[in-house]
Amino acid sequence: MKKVLPLLISLIIAPSAFAENLIQVYEQTRQTNPELKSSLANKQKAYAAVSGERASLLPQLGLSASYDLSHGYRENDDVNGKTGNLGLSLTQSLFNYSYWKNLDISKQQASIYDIAYQAQEQSLILTASTYYFNVLKALDTLSYTQAQKKSIYRQLEQVRQQHKVGLVAITDVQNAQANYDLTIAQEVSAVNNLNNALEDLRQVSGRFYSSLASIDTKIFKTEKPIAVNQLLQKSENSNLDLLTARLSRDVAKEQIRLAESGHLPTLTLNASTRLNKSESYGEKAGAGPSYEHKNSIKGTNSIGISFEMPIFSGGATMSKVEQAQYNYVSFSEQLETTNRKVINSVRSSYNDISAAISSIKAYEQSVVSAQSSLDATESGYEVGTRTIVDVLNATTQLYNAKKQLSDAKYDYLISLLTLKNAIGTLNGDDLIQLNNMLGNEASTLATNE
Repeated sequence: MKKVLPLLISLIIAPSAFAENLIQVYEQTRQTNPELKSSLANKQKAYAAVSGERASLLPQLGLSASYDLSHGYRENDDVNGKTGNLGLSLTQSLFNYSYWKNLDISKQQASIYDIAYQAQEQSLILTASTYYFNVLKALDTLSYTQAQKKSIYRQLEQVRQQHKVGLVAITDVQNAQANYDLTIAQEVSAVNNLNNALEDLRQVSGRFYSSLASIDTKIFKTEKPIAVNQLLQKSENSNLDLLTARLSRDVAKEQIRLAESGHLPTLTLNASTRLNKSESYGEKAGAGPSYEHKNSIKGTNSIGISFEMPIFSGGATMSKVEQAQYNYVSFSEQLETTNRKVINSVRSSYNDISAAISSIKAYEQSVVSAQSSLDATESGYEVGTRTIVDVLNATTQLYNAKKQLSDAKYDYLISLLTLKNAIGTLNGDDLIQLNNMLGNEASTLATNE
């Protein structure tokens, strides 16, 4: 992905002097993530393979040399010799269809790995952001649970004092105590969820964060995406899984032609030049006719064209063609499966965003109503028209509404990224927009208060 974040750290000032923001967390994740590095290595290996396939179409030049010593014995005693050979050979493919087809396939496979690397970058953006927001969500849940516990504890202490002077029954104390004990259990669960969320973020980023920039409620806003049909049209051209499936199908089609090339002839140009030097020495070296020429130097130049035409290979070529055809059918069906998954993902993410926007509006009103209900219930309790159970229920309702509102906001942000990932357009600019909604520092060091 070309729009990743190599310069964003220098362009964006952190909202807090201590808290890490979303962009900083992603940049640290991108620099250390082993899956992204592995995907980059696979991409580079695939492009290196293209050069290897191209080499078969280029001239092949080879140099050979040898040097031999011989020493005769018995009837050839003292007949010795030295022989040296030097050769230079050139081979050039004039026509070999399989070479060209292998080159085309290697280029397409390199493109697949290139897209896979981009997909891994997008997946990393989505994963890091999701884990980041999950931590903030867990922090909010813990914060509201602890606030609820404090509120119920104050009510418990008030009821105890009232019970001591005989204003309320013991059942009111027991009801308040039961609610307080329940919030303690909920706090333990909230702390555990926060620790697990932090561990998920540590796994993907390679480090632990003691504080993070949280959502600034004054800046946070929602925006409904464009029509789902337009989003589906975009995904057809930009979804990376869909592009990979199409390229894989095209490669399978090229492999059919590659298998069919087993029936085609090949034409090769061969040229060589050789030099041979021999020398005989010893007392018998010039004694007879066989040794009249003690030293000789011979040279040979040759050039020619070789033609090969496969006639029958026992059905192996036909078998390879048939296998490639079935492979093409398989990848075509996988493309259809991927297309259906993309449509489902886009529609589901769109629905999640719409639902999250509606939920945020509803929960905002719910918080206002729950606060008004709690205030009225507490006033009624003071004048004796409401019971402590009513107050406890109203308190629980208020903090549940706040938790649900917080969850809806984070669900909206995650669904927004999920939708762009499904379309295939997720990049660093999207993180900038979300990062601009962050502001206050939130400590991730959970404590039981």
